[in-house]
Amino acid sequence: MELDLILRWLHVIGACVLLGTGAGIAFFMLMAHRSRQPAIIAHTAGVVVFADLVFTTSAVVVQPVTGAVLAWRLGWDWNEGWLLLSLMLYVLVGLFWLPVVWIQIRLRGLARQAEQAQIPLPAEYFRLFAIWFACGIPAFVAVLVILWLMLARPDLALGY
Repeated sequence: MELDLILRWLHVIGACVLLGTGAGIAFFMLMAHRSRQPAIIAHTAGVVVFADLVFTTSAVVVQPVTGAVLAWRLGWDWNEGWLLLSLMLYVLVGLFWLPVVWIQIRLRGLARQAEQAQIPLPAEYFRLFAIWFACGIPAFVAVLVILWLMLARPDLALGY
């Protein structure tokens, strides 16, 4: 029984890290972007890329591992609607997250180039930032829905 508690704790910590890191990254990137100052954006984007590498990536690995072991140990049916929907949303979040990481790296590079050349941010920066921001909204909402599904475990019929 103690192993189940540890697994649940790790799973909840992973969910907190995903939600917290995502919200924090979004906030700091948005605040840096609003400054329109390449040096601030370059520095912030550098920290954000590092935070995604360390925190988000580790949580992305921990979540499915602890979730799968918990489902198996607790005897949950993999065809339960809430569990299937959670998994589908998790994949959806990943499909948004991967390009977002690439965009963050690109935003950092564009801001560094502008800073070094002492020029304003290029149009590509603003185009990529708009895409980054747009990708963040459905991904963040999906994480919130996953958290609700984990807690409520509603009886959903998904046709399986």
